Amino acid sequence: MSRPPAFQEKLPSLFGPDQPAPLPDGRLPSYIAGHRKRLRARFMEGGAAAMPDYELLELLLFRSTPRSDVKPLARALLDEFGDFNRVLTAAPERLATIKGVGLAVITDLKIVEAASHRMARARVLQRHVISSWDAVLDYCHTTMAHRETEQFRVLYLDRKNILIADEEQALGTVDHVPVYPREVAKRALTLNASALILVHNHPSGDPTPSEADIAMTERVNAACEALGLTLHDHLIIGKSRELSFRSQGLL
Repeated sequence: MSRPPAFQEKLPSLFGPDQPAPLPDGRLPSYIAGHRKRLRARFMEGGAAAMPDYELLELLLFRSTPRSDVKPLARALLDEFGDFNRVLTAAPERLATIKGVGLAVITDLKIVEAASHRMARARVLQRHVISSWDAVLDYCHTTMAHRETEQFRVLYLDRKNILIADEEQALGTVDHVPVYPREVAKRALTLNASALILVHNHPSGDPTPSEADIAMTERVNAACEALGLTLHDHLIIGKSRELSFRSQGLL
């Protein structure tokens, strides 16, 4: 039998039951039921574009917290993490520190996060990267822009610049991620890739490359050249924009 994720073993000590005690008659107070009905109707009629983050988050919390007013919880999550995306991408252990957040809430948030990543990934995998560049950038921002720690990914391409693999190579701290250039290049050979694109995020939100970023890129490029591979670019993903080493003349 497989063991549950490590974070689940820590959660019970951080908060109480997922759901508040039901009302004696099992129904929601009329003002809560009416609010939920109106919010769902507005979403179905007009979509999410006109809804602020806290209302969209409320809609998600309706499912995992069916018997209480979730507006205070939505506000608390946004106050703590800043915006809807950062709530979705927050670590389970940090989510668990918010009063009212239980396993049901964390699970639903992580399901939505995984679904958004998978949808964005489907738009770029097995596609020509150059002609799908905007989709590639959208994917990178969706998966990495709101992370609280650095993540390093490699996009592997075939001879026709079709994306054949997207792999997470390493996780790091808030300002550092270990990268091993030879391993990156060797993995490309294993995948029969001809080119690659490096991608990592800056949790600070500023995509300006550090000296360490520049030096690491030079080492990866040297390893690629030695094996006849092409390093197309290195993208640094910030909160609202990205930086391309190729465009900046750094590669």
